[in-house]
Amino acid sequence: MTELYDLRVVVDRIEGRSVCGMEVGDSIDLVESSRLRLPDGGHFCIYALQAALPLLPAKQRDLPAGDWLERDSMVACPDPDERLIMRIERTGRRRMVTDDLT
Repeated sequence: MTELYDLRVVVDRIEGRSVCGMEVGDSIDLVESSRLRLPDGGHFCIYALQAALPLLPAKQRDLPAGDWLERDSMVACPDPDERLIMRIERTGRRRMVTDDLT
């Protein structure tokens, strides 16, 4: 057995103009190790999401207290005009059978 966190990526703030139509509070959830879920009728910009994706596998796991990723949860969209800032939140902990994971 292993334990992983379910995560939520949330638009924390937009310091420029939102070209992609996202608003503060928009979110996407990562659950059950690898499943992405949007709220009904919601959307999430693929370009903003790609900035957060490399960090998600690490945020799903317990990290040492001194690890920078344990303390930091903010990610910036790569679009410099938008200056959209996202927050990665741990929303719950899930026990999973290790043999069911790749």
